Amino acid sequence: MDVTVDLASPTPPYEQIRAQIAAAIDSGQLDEGTRLPSMRALAADLGVAIGTVARAYRELEGAGLVASRRRLGTVVAAPSVPAADAGDVRQAAAELASRAHRAGMSEETALSLLRAALVALRA
Repeated sequence: MDVTVDLASPTPPYEQIRAQIAAAIDSGQLDEGTRLPSMRALAADLGVAIGTVARAYRELEGAGLVASRRRLGTVVAAPSVPAADAGDVRQAAAELASRAHRAGMSEETALSLLRAALVALRA
């Protein structure tokens, strides 16, 4: 797994880490049960604080992509969504990203709109 952080990017480092690991899981590059680097090791490799990696891992765990296991560390979780459904959602996300880009919308604005739509579904 190759994760990099661009400190000059407007995207926070934890989000860069989270997005790259999520993409590796979604693409099948990281299989279920694959152990992720320890937070300390990944932070040292990337030159970021351990808390930065911890936040990325917490967000991945919250999304159900990874699980923290005592003595094993953080591992890729079993998919909770059938592959066909995940593909449909991935395609819709790509379309949303494309539309937001064409509209000149910032990444944060597009993500905020998506979060608001997800929250509205829970109500």
